[in-house]
Amino acid sequence: MEIAITGWLLKWVSLTYLISSFQLCHGTHSWCDLRIVSDANQFFIKTILEQHQLFGFFTEIITNPTSVDDDGRLRIVPYHDFKLSPHGCTLCPSHMCKGMILERIQAFSRQNGKNITIYIGDGGGDYCPSLKLGENDHVMPRKKFPLWERIHRNPSLVKATVHEWSNGEELETTLLHLITCSAIDGNQCVYTSTGSDTTSKVHSRPASTIKVCQSL
Repeated sequence: MEIAITGWLLKWVSLTYLISSFQLCHGTHSWCDLRIVSDANQFFIKTILEQHQLFGFFTEIITNPTSVDDDGRLRIVPYHDFKLSPHGCTLCPSHMCKGMILERIQAFSRQNGKNITIYIGDGGGDYCPSLKLGENDHVMPRKKFPLWERIHRNPSLVKATVHEWSNGEELETTLLHLITCSAIDGNQCVYTSTGSDTTSKVHSRPASTIKVCQSL
């Protein structure tokens, strides 16, 4: 399993609700990889993770690089150089296409037997990667935020199962359920947390390794 997290969630969602999920993936379920995909910056994300002793939990942190110049000022460099090699995606900001990043992660993970992605996010830049997810994947948009709004404008464009959430407690409950049920009785138990226009359901699928991506 691989979990990809967007960077701003580290700021706006209490890490109290995410730590238990991170610990479960990093410890008990060692087959679960955690990744951060963020259009924030390396310094910001590393600082927050180190404050909570979580930095070593993540397989990869994909964000805008940073450095400190001779005057002690923090410099932030775009992940995608929009002048020398623009990514060409019309859905994403010029400095980062999370959809391209997710496709690269998925290709690598499938080679290692990790077939399911859980993507957690809330920003408009998380819509493009949501469209890259397949029927066996899961996307967790924050309710009433840009990603949730774009998905609800045309739900048929998103193939993944949608699990909306409003606060840290709901995020933790759904994410822990998706993680833990994958190891029960040889089946992957999939819980769908839905809005008013759909029906909540619990069903099982053949066991497989899950890749969880949370975008921040």
